Amino acid sequence: MNLLTCQKNLFDLDDEVTYLNLAYMSPLLKSVARAGVNAVNQKLKPWQVYPVDFFSQVDKAKHLFSRLINSHESQRVAIIPSISYGITNAARNIQFNKGDQIILLDKQFPSNVFPWQDLAKEKDLKIDMIPVPESTTRGADWNAEILNTIQSNTKVVSIEHVHWTDGTKFDLEAISKKAKSVGALLIIDATQSIGNLRLDQSKIQADVIVATGYKSLLGPYAIGFAYYNSYFDNGMPIENNWINKSNSENFEGLLNYEQEYKPQANRYSMGEQSQFIHMPMQVQALEQILEWGVENIQAYSKSILDPILPLLHQKKIWIENEMHRSNHLFGLKPSKKIDQTLKQRIRDENIFVSYRDSSIRVSTHLYNDRADLEKLIDIL
Repeated sequence: MNLLTCQKNLFDLDDEVTYLNLAYMSPLLKSVARAGVNAVNQKLKPWQVYPVDFFSQVDKAKHLFSRLINSHESQRVAIIPSISYGITNAARNIQFNKGDQIILLDKQFPSNVFPWQDLAKEKDLKIDMIPVPESTTRGADWNAEILNTIQSNTKVVSIEHVHWTDGTKFDLEAISKKAKSVGALLIIDATQSIGNLRLDQSKIQADVIVATGYKSLLGPYAIGFAYYNSYFDNGMPIENNWINKSNSENFEGLLNYEQEYKPQANRYSMGEQSQFIHMPMQVQALEQILEWGVENIQAYSKSILDPILPLLHQKKIWIENEMHRSNHLFGLKPSKKIDQTLKQRIRDENIFVSYRDSSIRVSTHLYNDRADLEKLIDIL
């Protein structure tokens, strides 16, 4: 593992801004912005966009994402515009029986809740939302309660890798093992982790992994990825488009109206997946993340967080214990109430964070340093 140094020079961040809000939206790397400008310039001359361009960058992005999750099956990756799209494709292709249980996390992101709520009403299913424990061993107790709730009628466990409100980390290997023991599917929203925190599909063996590109993957808005395992190979996608069909590379043969889908997860990609401006940007971002190394990014986040932990304890600011939180995304709960006066003080200092549930949500990346965190703690 190579300890990285601050990479702020690769981003276009104002010196007076302290941006601690990656989980809201990442800034673009300068190299990613250049890739977008080059793509816009190509669109000025559409005769220079060739049929192969509809597929080449997409295939490259799938390959890079597969490497991030340690999977050797890039054709199990679909291009999606949003988490709800990826979740709905999965939800609509699971064989349920009346009374089957779906396990969710309390206060998890709505796009991984609404599709299941709709399905539960339609098919008379049971949703168990695992509440946030009110204990001093919160993270450990939350993980334990998930495992305890998985039972013989559990069909789906659809959770986040790290909780989007405060970075609580879930033991996906243990949860996957328990889910598989009862024949349940594990579906992971990894939007707030992939690219910052290791997610090893070869060990977890999740059935579905979804992630948007504009946060931890440092890409543009409205593009993301979804991994689907073999359970979904013969499913019906929520969108039926030409590019997901066999032989779609042959533009002259499109009027043959091919009915067969391309193999594996290709059927679940969105229409207009080629995304001639966004796709080169996302590819550039993925290449940079892989060059840095996800473990190295997480280690850097730890290196700037660890020195301020004593200060947090001294000032009685709550943070989840290290074993059960990420280092790049975490919630802070000061002893003082988080009111509008405190929020305005933080904003007046050009510090950008988010407020989720009862926490100040802090999310860092390689453009941050320890001084950024200290600046926030001083106000708290």
